[in-house]
Amino acid sequence: MARVRQRQQLGPDYVSGSPLLNRLDELAELVTTLPALYIRYSGGPQRDREEVSRDYESGLDLPGLSANPLSAPPWWSRPLEDWLARQICAYAHLTDGTPDRCAWVLTGREVGRGPDNEPLLSDVEPAGYLSDSLLQEAKRRYAQHFDIGRDSRS
Repeated sequence: MARVRQRQQLGPDYVSGSPLLNRLDELAELVTTLPALYIRYSGGPQRDREEVSRDYESGLDLPGLSANPLSAPPWWSRPLEDWLARQICAYAHLTDGTPDRCAWVLTGREVGRGPDNEPLLSDVEPAGYLSDSLLQEAKRRYAQHFDIGRDSRS
């Protein structure tokens, strides 16, 4: 991953050695190299280690951190970057107007499913952070390559 740069000025929750990913092709390279990767929007890995994940509607504690898978399923025949853009944009709103949240890539052991059927992970390790430029690229690609808002009723 020669083009992956180290993140600078990340604040107190940055995990040393985790790369800052600046482009979708860098993330695609990482996902191809380490296929069991997920994306999470939160205060970051250190903060997540100190808190329990909770289903806010029921008030129940979750057995792991909720995350979205970055590996494309076998039926996906489009470019990996399209899948990544879709996965990134699914919950990107969680960082809007919230400067203490970031998008980060992680590995972990799946221990269940959350209330929205998302994987719940334990034994989590950070694998990288998504830069603002990568998030913007994902939003542009998602808008260009997908019929956003269309569902089975359309």
